[in-house]
Amino acid sequence: MSKYMKQLWNDEGGATAVEYGLMVALIAAVIVTIVTTLGGKVNTAFKTVSDALP
Repeated sequence: MSKYMKQLWNDEGGATAVEYGLMVALIAAVIVTIVTTLGGKVNTAFKTVSDALP
């Protein structure tokens, strides 16, 4: 039993999965922020061009 508990204590697979999950969440948040910001600017640019056309 003690060997199993020691092996379980030293297992870091779950911690690694949590770290990867946090990194993916951070990257997703950055992508959403960038797309939202650029989306507004691109929309404004297209509206300017559209208004300039006859």
